[in-house]
Amino acid sequence: MKMIWQVYLSGEIHSDWRDEIAAAVKDAELPVELMAPNTNHGDSDDCGAVIMGEPGNDFWRDHMGAKVNAIRTRTMIENADIVVVRFGEKYRQWNAAFDAGYAAALGKSLIVQHPAEFTHALKEVDGAAMATCETVDQVIEILRYVTTGVLNR
Repeated sequence: MKMIWQVYLSGEIHSDWRDEIAAAVKDAELPVELMAPNTNHGDSDDCGAVIMGEPGNDFWRDHMGAKVNAIRTRTMIENADIVVVRFGEKYRQWNAAFDAGYAAALGKSLIVQHPAEFTHALKEVDGAAMATCETVDQVIEILRYVTTGVLNR
């Protein structure tokens, strides 16, 4: 029986990197099932208030949304074999750093992807990672190698 690897894709939501990984996984027929947080920014921000009611101030509104989203995020990270965390060039992704730390604390295999200019700022995150990449292609090649044993030369 072939193992199906559970891969959680954490990080920035302002580009199509998850779609690129999904297409590459499908094209390469990798034994991978992808999981991700809710990437609809509005729904992610509004979920707590919509479901449980407006709390009256922004702090508690964000707090409620973060906790509801954490149910999904924590469950998927805990069930993942590999966690990929991408730090994009737009915005600071504090949630991505938190996910990376959570995954590392759980002993998950962690792949981090970010531009070279973020290396110093993310040195602790990179230090916890099993691999640090600059491109989606590098992430795919790591997934290919670890899930199939095939080194694509």
